[in-house]
Amino acid sequence: MTNGSVLYQRHDSIVTLTLNRPETLNAMNEAMMGEMERALIELEADTAVRAVVLTGAGRAFSSGGDQKRSGESPPSFFEGDLGGALIERLNRCILRMQRLQKPIVGSINGVAVGAGLNIALATDLRIAADTARFGEVFARVGLVPDGGGTYFLPRLVGTAKAMEMILLADIIEAQEALRIGLVSRVVPAEQLQNETLKLAERLAQGPTVAYGLAKTGLDQGLGMSLEDVLNMEARNQAIAARTPDRAEGVAAFREKRPPRFTGCASSSPAR
Repeated sequence: MTNGSVLYQRHDSIVTLTLNRPETLNAMNEAMMGEMERALIELEADTAVRAVVLTGAGRAFSSGGDQKRSGESPPSFFEGDLGGALIERLNRCILRMQRLQKPIVGSINGVAVGAGLNIALATDLRIAADTARFGEVFARVGLVPDGGGTYFLPRLVGTAKAMEMILLADIIEAQEALRIGLVSRVVPAEQLQNETLKLAERLAQGPTVAYGLAKTGLDQGLGMSLEDVLNMEARNQAIAARTPDRAEGVAAFREKRPPRFTGCASSSPAR
């Protein structure tokens, strides 16, 4: 898609989703989240896609929920669209991102605040421009975090730091975000696109099924007992061990060469 409030661009096995309302600093509204959910549904079904990038158009990643959005219900965006207000659509997108069995790279090109920060936190790896800024700014307008903020934030930065960010609602710079673990990497703004592509290409060449199982394990494991985690890991390992990528990984190790993973769950390559 080359227009709309979420752009969908494909480069080989990598899809980039771009929040595309630059005139509002990519503020989220019902239409944007409807398009986002539709794109995520397509990504779930497309076995040829092996990595996803989420970024923003213009000088922002996202300024959060659009405070000036219309109260009118947007049209249906796909068969089975449940509709719903902004927060309902946002929540479904967050869940689909978390459950997507492919790695998602958040490419934070500018300000990411409020729900805009929290949808960034739902990505698996975050690389930020050195000009990016971050904030849980809900308290400034008398609100509480949504979009998974109280789930993701303490898991990334710890409960004490999360509480500080939420209660004080301060804006932090990219290097501070890196220091506290909010992002994985910070690069000069002019290098962000190239560095994001390098990271996405590396992930797209990896063992996609194993990545998906690792995502599931990390998400579920935090709320499970050690015994349950060990059992889950054993089940996931059994699944990964039956993939062609496991056989290729062993062969590459024995032959002292880089592995050529296909990302397939079976011996038949994805088309």
